[in-house]
Amino acid sequence: MPSPCIWLIGGTSESAAIAQCLVQQQIPCRVTVTTPQAVGLYPVAPCLTVEVGALAPAQLAGFIQLHQVRAIVDASHPHALFISQAAIRIAEQLALPYLRYERPEITTTNPPRAQSWVTTLPDWEQLLAGNHLTHQRVLLIIGYRQLQRFAIWHDRATLFARILPSPIALAAAQAAGFDPRRLIALRPPITPELEAALWRQWQISLVVAKASGAAGGEDVKQQVARQLQIPLLLIARPPMIYPQQSQDLSTIVAFCHQHLKPV
Repeated sequence: MPSPCIWLIGGTSESAAIAQCLVQQQIPCRVTVTTPQAVGLYPVAPCLTVEVGALAPAQLAGFIQLHQVRAIVDASHPHALFISQAAIRIAEQLALPYLRYERPEITTTNPPRAQSWVTTLPDWEQLLAGNHLTHQRVLLIIGYRQLQRFAIWHDRATLFARILPSPIALAAAQAAGFDPRRLIALRPPITPELEAALWRQWQISLVVAKASGAAGGEDVKQQVARQLQIPLLLIARPPMIYPQQSQDLSTIVAFCHQHLKPV
C-alpha cells in the first residue's frame, strides 16, 4: 500500500524548487511531468517520485486514489490551462486541498519617449487574425504545442521556431510545415548574448513568445527586443481563477505540512 503523498504538478523550474524543499522536509511527494527530459530537474530521494506522461482528466481520480494523494500543488506552466482546470475540478469533486503556485508576472516598461518594442496581446486569436506576421521574418518561441496554429502562415511570412530538443517537439514542428533549416532545438535558460545572436543570425524582424515570467526567459526576451529594436509580441497568460494561489515557496511548503506530515 503506497504512503500518502502530495501531488505536485511539475515540469517548471519552480516545481523543482518546491520539490527540493519537500525533500528537505521529508514530505512524500509525487511529481508529474509530461516529458522524460523534465525528470532531470528533480532531486533523487526516497520520498520523491517523478512520473512521466500527461494525465487525462478521466485518469485523475484513479491516480489520486492509487497514490493516496492528500493535497495538490499546481506548479505547472502559466499557459498550461488544461491541466490546471482538470486539477481544480478533481480537487473540488474529491474535496482535496488545492494550492496554485503562480509565477510572478513581468511588468512591461519602456523608457520615457522611447518606442515600445514589447506588446502584449490577449490571446492567439488576436495575433493570427491580424496582419502582425505578414511579410515578417518571425521567430516563434511558443512551445511545440502551438506551432500548428501557424501552419497556414508559411506562404505569408518567413517562420522560424525555437523548440526543445525532443523528438515530440521536432515531430510537431515538422507536422506544422516548418522547414528543418528554420528550426533550432535548445533547452533554456538562454543567455541574453545567445538570444541576441540567434535573432541576428536569422535576421529576425518580429518575435512571438508567451508572457511566461522570468523563469520562462521573458525578461531576457524583453531585454534583447529593446537592445536590437526588434518588436516582441507576447501572448498574455490565459485568464484563470484559482481557488487559492501563492507566489511564496514557504507558503507552499507550509500548505504541504498542513495536509501531510513528514515521514
